Amino acid sequence: MIITTTNSIEGKSVTQYCGVVIGEAIMGANVFKDLFASIRDIVGGRSGAYEAELTKARQIAFQEIEREAHMLGADAVIGVDLDYEVVGQNGSMLMVSISGTAVKLA
Repeated sequence: MIITTTNSIEGKSVTQYCGVVIGEAIMGANVFKDLFASIRDIVGGRSGAYEAELTKARQIAFQEIEREAHMLGADAVIGVDLDYEVVGQNGSMLMVSISGTAVKLA
């Protein structure tokens, strides 16, 4: 399935709009990841633990929009928007929200 941030797909025409699809994933970060991230904030560098959680959340959210689009009989999802947020008490959770329009193509 084609998933794109653009509103059209070159060489294809939209024959039907199936509806908006949304994928969300919220991933908790545990105490040890928080501790090591705090140390990284002080000494500098990247937080591999948080990056891995963010990647996992994004993959889950993309899988959800693809599944929803498939259930609607769509061939593609266009106009995809990705949002990242830190939520929960003391910002202890990472949230990825993805939305787009499921369409059928000619």
